[in-house]
Amino acid sequence: MSSRGDTGAVTCPHCGKTAGLDVFIRNYRVCGSCGYHARLTWQERLEFTADPGSFIPFDTALHSVNPLNFPGYTEKLAALQEACGTPEAVVTGRCTIMGYAAVLGIMDSYFLMASMGSVVGEKIARAFEYSAAEKLPLIICTASGGARMQEGIFSLLQMAKTSGAAAWHNRAGQLYISVITDPTTGGVTASFASLGDLIIAEPGAMFGFAGKRVIQDTIGAELPEHFQTAELVYEHGFVDMIVPRSTLRSVLSRVLRMHGYPQEVPPCPSA
Repeated sequence: MSSRGDTGAVTCPHCGKTAGLDVFIRNYRVCGSCGYHARLTWQERLEFTADPGSFIPFDTALHSVNPLNFPGYTEKLAALQEACGTPEAVVTGRCTIMGYAAVLGIMDSYFLMASMGSVVGEKIARAFEYSAAEKLPLIICTASGGARMQEGIFSLLQMAKTSGAAAWHNRAGQLYISVITDPTTGGVTASFASLGDLIIAEPGAMFGFAGKRVIQDTIGAELPEHFQTAELVYEHGFVDMIVPRSTLRSVLSRVLRMHGYPQEVPPCPSA
């Protein structure tokens, strides 16, 4: 969604309708006319998902280096860290969701399109390990353009690391919920994003591996208009539920209750 001058209004890129900024924010940054779900910063998604004041972040000192001496990478990281308010493209921590304790990971597409480098993979793996050790459910809100090219093979190795951590977490008997947000592609789709015990997607989220144009050029065929949308992926059985952002917190809490996790604190009145 884009703002229009100083009028406090936003214009939906999907249907072109304009709405007041305050209404848009109250509606979880979802277009009231067509239901388009705008992309969120990690701070916005945290506000809509976890109980207020409950989030305790993990591994905040971890940050990427430049293992291949890729030109401009160090400077780009520094600029993004300041702009996004986080040292890396994923934030992990412990929180409560309507009173149910959980480990939560949120990928931020505004940080280098939430590409998965060494630190992103390490933080995701540690979240799995902490969740298993503490007997807590794990929820990861994915959003990624895939592996981070500036780290080369070090980035690709994170697919194996996170997949192994997910398998270890599964053997420990804990619940893993993958929440697919727009866009989730590449190596993240090919690893932990697709390994949830329950895979939930936001309406309209792009969920796939290679891009539509690359696939069309490779197979020489026209693909459906809604190719790789959450709705089409759901029809083919790769997504379990499509849940609007406004009800995600309540759906997550019901799933945690159904799986026998205790409600540790009374739910926040505003949840």
